[in-house]
Amino acid sequence: MEPQNEVLDNVIIKFAGDSGDGMQLTGTQFTNTAALFGNDLSTFPDFPAEIRAPQGTIAGVSGYQLHFGSVEIYTPGDFCDVLVAMNAAALKANQKFLRKSGILIVNTDGFDPKNLRLAGIAETDNPLENHSLDNYKVIRMDVTKMTRAALSESSLGVKEIDRAKNMFVLGFLYWMYNRPMEHTLKFLTDKFGKKPDILDANVKVLKAGYNFGETREEFTARFTIGPAKITPGTYRNIMGNQATALGLIAAAQKSGLQLFCGTYPITPASDILHELSKHKNFGVKTFQAEDEIAAIASTIGASFGGSLGVTTSSGPGIALKTEAMGLALMLELPLVIINVQRGGPSTGLPTKTEQSDLLQAVYGRNGEAPIPVIAAATPSDCFNMAYEACRIALHSMTPVILLTDGYIANGAEPWMFPKSADLKPITVNFAKEKNSENKFLPYKRDEHLSRPWAIPGTKGLEHRIGGIEKQHETGNINYDAANHEFMVKMREAKVEKIADFIPEQTVEVGTTKGKLLILGWGSTFGAIKSATLKAREEGYDVSHAQLRYIKPFPKNLGELLYSFEKVIIPEMNSGQLIKMIRDKYLIPAEGLNKVQGMPFAAEEIYTAITKALGK
Repeated sequence: MEPQNEVLDNVIIKFAGDSGDGMQLTGTQFTNTAALFGNDLSTFPDFPAEIRAPQGTIAGVSGYQLHFGSVEIYTPGDFCDVLVAMNAAALKANQKFLRKSGILIVNTDGFDPKNLRLAGIAETDNPLENHSLDNYKVIRMDVTKMTRAALSESSLGVKEIDRAKNMFVLGFLYWMYNRPMEHTLKFLTDKFGKKPDILDANVKVLKAGYNFGETREEFTARFTIGPAKITPGTYRNIMGNQATALGLIAAAQKSGLQLFCGTYPITPASDILHELSKHKNFGVKTFQAEDEIAAIASTIGASFGGSLGVTTSSGPGIALKTEAMGLALMLELPLVIINVQRGGPSTGLPTKTEQSDLLQAVYGRNGEAPIPVIAAATPSDCFNMAYEACRIALHSMTPVILLTDGYIANGAEPWMFPKSADLKPITVNFAKEKNSENKFLPYKRDEHLSRPWAIPGTKGLEHRIGGIEKQHETGNINYDAANHEFMVKMREAKVEKIADFIPEQTVEVGTTKGKLLILGWGSTFGAIKSATLKAREEGYDVSHAQLRYIKPFPKNLGELLYSFEKVIIPEMNSGQLIKMIRDKYLIPAEGLNKVQGMPFAAEEIYTAITKALGK
């Protein structure tokens, strides 16, 4: 009997299993295939903090959620339509995210007495036998048994054979959603071309999973999701950290400077270093320092020497960098500091997401130490804001902090990458000659209050630098009280003057005045936009604006805020942007806060909208 083919607009799939089951790889392969097909998509990897958490336990569950469709996609989705559970722990941890009547694909081998015990489930309460799954369409398959059967003639050992079982699930899903296997076959060939036994095993199991769907009569439905109607152009699937790295490279190429990244690995920022290290062909220099302090110190040295200096980290590492950030501020050198935020404090939740470093970025240094702060909103927006961070740093001769977070850093979406000609120009003019009565004043300022960038070794432009307070224009050490206050105010004025050349605040969805504005920043973007679109379709007077420039704020932000009766600010923290907004604009903004290491669901924001407007 030929299965029926059902056409869908979009589908949310979550792959979940033990951290050794290859769920991240499975999800990534399905994502890349969907992207090549032309679907719009958004992903959310979710993995444990431990390198190898206890196998079979809740703590060891690794997940990967993918939302893809023929319509515009803004989030990985609130609840999944399909849940793949490779063992009992994966089901226990993720069942609450599966829609009622959704499809549940279970590996029955992962529900034996041992796996039940590890997941904290009594053997007499096996969910595959106690009718607790009756609200779902359950597809049972002994993935381990069928993987071993497919490789019965393989020379590989049992452990190596079992590692291929994720390919069985992937093959079955390719069949269920009418997807070709060619991309994954090429991936396997590239990855295991020099290991023919492993390549052959993975290919056989992938095809066995596909054929399992093809030959079983109980599977009466397949699904088709057409390509998305998106702006024509050349796209690639991109993760946030990759986009950040490419934005930095683009800025270096546009400015004509050599890019230097001095950093120390930390989750979830390390992939920026990994990506940059692949691009030596663009003259990129990467330096893995012995610690965070050495990392930023080396970057300051590179900036002093005329390079585009970048350092990357996450919350605890940023804390270690703060003294040197103050030094870069006092030197007034261009420097980009990227904070890929994670759950805290201390080590906190290193593989979970949060937005709790905003006040640290704006205020978290000793003394009056103003540094511009900007934030990316989506994985692909990381490119734009990394480029913008470099542009601001070079334009105003200042360190700049770029905030992303684990959600968008590890998430992925299609990206129509720009042409070089479409990027804003970045002009760098190194000082070449004396600038005042036959002498060089290293802190003599232009109309933007920026000082000249004099490269060491330039004849006649020798000058003193350091962290001690300096005299206006000359840069000489100066302890005078009035001079110190003057310099403090000058540095603040320079940062505030950046508002003159950044874009004014726009509205993403809705009108520029009305009853309710949802003001977001960072990775809350997708959930807010989805919720606002849904609410407006139902007649609610609500608009959405997303802040990308936080220090300084856009010049028209106050005017926009005053045009709404109510303002709600969703944040993945206890309320940080709202403090800044209330302080500067004196409006009674309301907070919507979530500090769970998880991003907002669109439904949570939609509920806040309906409650605020009381319709």
